[in-house]
Amino acid sequence: MAEGADVAFIPQCGLAPGFISIVANDLARNFDSLDSVRMRVGALPQYASNALNYNLTWSTDGLINEYIEPCEAIVEGRFVTVPAMEEREEFSLDGVTYEAFNTSGGLGTLAKTLAGRVRTMNYRTIRYPGHQAIIKALLNDLNLKNRRDMLKDLFENALPATMQDVVVIFVTVCGWKDGRYLQETYANKVYAGVVAGKKMSAIQITTASGITTVLDLLAHGKLRQKGFVRQEEIVFADVLSNRFGRAYDPQALRLKEAV
Repeated sequence: MAEGADVAFIPQCGLAPGFISIVANDLARNFDSLDSVRMRVGALPQYASNALNYNLTWSTDGLINEYIEPCEAIVEGRFVTVPAMEEREEFSLDGVTYEAFNTSGGLGTLAKTLAGRVRTMNYRTIRYPGHQAIIKALLNDLNLKNRRDMLKDLFENALPATMQDVVVIFVTVCGWKDGRYLQETYANKVYAGVVAGKKMSAIQITTASGITTVLDLLAHGKLRQKGFVRQEEIVFADVLSNRFGRAYDPQALRLKEAV
């Protein structure tokens, strides 16, 4: 849609892409110049009980696409595509160890917004350790990346779905401010809970919160009313203060834990 269109067009704005870009851009604004932007998100079971350390919590087709399609990134200042399921790393949050690896679709428009201003930018999906190795064996050694229907059938008949999940968000930005090389990090966990009397999973809460917050901000005139509005143009503070966006703020809203 053209910039001068009479209505606002906002790309998909759920969790990732969506909220993750808003957070990353908010952190990036705190620096005089940027070095790296690393965005990590995972929808995980609270109680992993299989070799994959995973339960289905959202669209199986979307999950498979993330694991197979090329991923956008900025490497040494150049906008490139990198293979999914690669560049595994580990980190700890609140005493829990996680792994993360390249998956597609999470950057949204942020890479183009910050192009030429950052040396490294990437998006990776968070899982419990051990998940990536098994998935790579299924995709590559058993060639299920070229037999998606079979892979989907395996997932949906062997991995039970769960409503007892947690969404882990971990964003780290490094750069220079006042002559010093600094790092700022946003880390959050959103759990399944009860919203308006209805039991909802963490991925349902975070996805719905991102979408409804943006629509609410648009309706109340806090976003441009015309043209293409990138996710990262949305002010982080406006999200957290919004009646729907408060689901992302553990200090403002304590969701009743689902059992």
